[in-house]
Amino acid sequence: MALQVAVTIDRSSPVPLYHQLAEQLRAAIDDGRLQPGDPFENEIALAARLDLSRPTVRRAIAELVSQGLLLRRRGLGTTVANRKVHRRAGLTSLYDDLAGRHPSTVVLGHELVRDERIAAELDLPPDVDLLSIVRLRLAGDQPLALLRNWLPPRSAGVTREELTSHGLYPLLRARGVRAVVAHQEIGARTPTAFERRHLGLKATEPVLTMTRSAFDAAGVAVEYGDHSYRARDYTIDVTIDER
Repeated sequence: MALQVAVTIDRSSPVPLYHQLAEQLRAAIDDGRLQPGDPFENEIALAARLDLSRPTVRRAIAELVSQGLLLRRRGLGTTVANRKVHRRAGLTSLYDDLAGRHPSTVVLGHELVRDERIAAELDLPPDVDLLSIVRLRLAGDQPLALLRNWLPPRSAGVTREELTSHGLYPLLRARGVRAVVAHQEIGARTPTAFERRHLGLKATEPVLTMTRSAFDAAGVAVEYGDHSYRARDYTIDVTIDER
């Protein structure tokens, strides 16, 4: 029998109802209230219990399926997916995803810049000042990723010191800035000289890449990221379901 997770929906909030639901269900999976293999409450029952429309509930469930947290199987219903060591493709911080692997960060760059291409990705004016951040993320003593991010003026107060001990998204949330939607692209290529030096790669070893433009519930820019990872040590899990 499916466990009913306690959910509180704030209809006065600007955060979409489906995202409020998805966030609370995600928390139940992350903190262990919902375990891998557990049957998930069906869409009709969940909609009736929370007084939400079925499309709202369906969209929340689809979001969790796309992040690899729920698994839909024809004839068997929806269940909580098995946990993986790999990172899910979602709006998470790599620092938090490495919990238990002794993550650390070296801040290689922290400065205000103007970049028309990045501003365009974030739907901002071309002459806006952006905080450019370059970080090397390690798991233990092993370099894992080079993280380049650009933040709009409202988040330009994020300090170099904060970035050495916290993930970027938790720092933004502490400032009241929360990404709820993003456009993300994943690819692979040969590393640059900068990446080879900092990630300890040979010229022939590939890097996995991910770029992301993220926005809040009102459609206001949160951040643009351009990240590269040691492909031999890192994967991104994406679950695809038949709609």
